[in-house]
Amino acid sequence: MSFDECYIKSVMRTIADWPEPGVMFRDITPLFKDPKALRMIADAFIERYIDTEVTHIASIDARGFLFGSIIAYQLNLPLVLVRKKGKLPGKTIHREYALEYGTAAVEMQIDAVAEGDKVLIFDDLIATGGTILAASTIIKELGADVYEAAALIDLPDLNGSALIQQSDIPVFTLLAYEGL
Repeated sequence: MSFDECYIKSVMRTIADWPEPGVMFRDITPLFKDPKALRMIADAFIERYIDTEVTHIASIDARGFLFGSIIAYQLNLPLVLVRKKGKLPGKTIHREYALEYGTAAVEMQIDAVAEGDKVLIFDDLIATGGTILAASTIIKELGADVYEAAALIDLPDLNGSALIQQSDIPVFTLLAYEGL
């Protein structure tokens, strides 16, 4: 079964004015009710990464966990979590990133990755790029290398994928939606 962008987009929902007026929210939840769509997405990512040097999948809270865990399982790679600050037990390292109004922070456990690891950062969507950039900073501070940032969806008008690439991190997405 090959990846069919039109089919995947037909399964997804776009919800206007959520969570605030002017936002076109790209809702991935219907994909999980459609085994065909989920298989297409998983297979596309598995095919891309099966013969690479990736040693770990770092998936981002929370929707990144859904796809990241499937990909990590299928590639037989460790899955490490990038969570909102205060959600992981034990010793952690965190980094803040800018939001439109204010800041947020993500964290990882200090033993999640180590020197020599090649980490694929996985999320559901790239908007402003702040979360992935914060995660990449943590990964690098822990001594590992970021192999690539991957997501199902890119929102190129928000410039996040361009900012990530400017930080010398390759970006791969399966879909793009123009406009906000």
